[in-house]
Parts: sequence; C-alpha cells; structure tokens
Amino acid sequence: MRHSVSFLCFRALALISSVAVPAVVFALMGYLFWRALPVLGPELLFGSTPPLDAVFGRAPVWDGLWPACVGTFWLVALTMALALFPGVGCGVYLAEFASPRQKRVLGAAVDVLAGMPSIVMGLFGFMLILLLRRTVLPEANTSLLLAACCLSLLVLPVLAASAREALSAVPPSLKLAAAASGFSHAQAVFHLFLPASARGVLGGVVLAVGRAAEDTAVILFTGVVANAGLPSGLFGKFEALSFDIYYISSQYQDQQELLRGFGAAAFLLIVSCLLLAAARALERSFRRTWQGRA
Repeated sequence: MRHSVSFLCFRALALISSVAVPAVVFALMGYLFWRALPVLGPELLFGSTPPLDAVFGRAPVWDGLWPACVGTFWLVALTMALALFPGVGCGVYLAEFASPRQKRVLGAAVDVLAGMPSIVMGLFGFMLILLLRRTVLPEANTSLLLAACCLSLLVLPVLAASAREALSAVPPSLKLAAAASGFSHAQAVFHLFLPASARGVLGGVVLAVGRAAEDTAVILFTGVVANAGLPSGLFGKFEALSFDIYYISSQYQDQQELLRGFGAAAFLLIVSCLLLAAARALERSFRRTWQGRA
C-alpha cells in the first residue's frame, strides 16, 4: 500500500513537472515576443540608415542591430575556424584511437573544461592580455581575435563530445564490413566511420555555433564594446547581439530603447531556435540512416 501511494505521488509530480516546464518556457517566450512585436522589422536592424547603405558599409548604423549581427557572425566564424578541427579531432581520437587510460584522462579533462564557467574563460583572456602587456607586447589589447580564442575553448568540449558520441554510435556491422574488406583501422575511421557519423558530428557543430553566438560572459572581458560599429579587423573592437541585449537592458534611456532590447533578444532567440532545430533534424537523420530508428 505504501509503495502504491509513493508511486502515485511520484507519477503526479512527474505529470505536473512535464506540464509546468513547457508552460514556463512558452510563457517566457510569449512575453518576450509580445514586448518585441512593436519593433520587429527592418528598422530593428538598420534604424534610420538605408538598408543597402548599411549592408555595404557606406553609412554607419547607430540605432540598429546590424553592426552587432555582423560582429556576431565574424565572432562565431572565427571561433569555429579555431575550434572545429581540434574539437572534432579530440572526439575522433577518444572514440577510436585512445587507450583505456588515455580515454579516462582525456575524457576527464574534457569534462572539466565543459564544466568551466564561461566567466572564467573571459577572465583568462583578460589576464593573458595583461601578461602580454607586461612582457613581450606592451601594446596588446582585447580584440575580436582574443574573444574568438576564448570562445573556442568554451565550445571545444561540445565538439569533442558530439564527435565521440557520433562515432561510438556507428553500427558494429559497418565495423565488421570494414575489417572484412581489408581496411586498416585508420582507413576505416577516415573513409567509412567519419562519413557515416557526419550528421551527428554536424549536429554538434550546430550546437557549438549556437553556444558561441549566445555567450556574453566571455566576450565581456575580451573585446566587445557598445557602438563599435562594423568590425575593423581581427585586432579591433566589435559588437555582438548578446552583449547588446545586456547593455541595453542595463543602460536604456527610454521606452523605445528598451523595446529595442526586447527585439534583440527575440532575434537572438529565433536564431538559437533555428540552430537547435537544425541540430535535432541532423541527429534524427543520422539515427534513421545508421541505427534504423527515428
């Protein structure tokens, strides 16, 4: 009798939680889009600047999100250029080439890096600049390149874990077929297993892109500023959507500027949801192709 009551209580709690969590998420998203609806449009991105002039850099944008969008794009692109090969390579090594002891040690290191607070990465980059100023580069300063380097450390565990899981999910039948065909282990990994797990790896890449686009704490100490305009180069300052949301919400002067902050948050949320949906679609496609289930 006692076990039946406990089971019923647990089932009721699980049912309430399954309803409450989506309700809270949709309520927050609904409120965000309701507040952002009055400013959603071309003016949110370009302000009073003609869109073509803003896109081609012929005129600055002071009251729109276009510089932040461009800065976010280059930040994410540079981050992935720095992190993609090491992250996926680490996952491939852990899944296919590492010894049991190496798997324990490297896996623990990846887990520690994955649990590292993003603010610590930002402080690491800031302290690195201070160290360079006092030693070999007196003119060293925070920049787009430094922010991308710190963000690449943040997304490395995501890439490594996704590549490792995707390769581990390759069906044993494919491995037996590779061995029966005379492939060496390295040939099988790079010519069969990696192509077979490409969708799973790509899903992790999409999630890493979303993480890099959303994070604020890292770039807060490593080069992002308000009203920097379009990025001037790897060693220049830049704007980013996530920082614009933080800056506007804490420094807004009137109601219209606050609504622009809601619009920026809604725009970033839309981008994040699209990236998450793409990652889920790639994962489902991978499972259907190689594991025979949706």
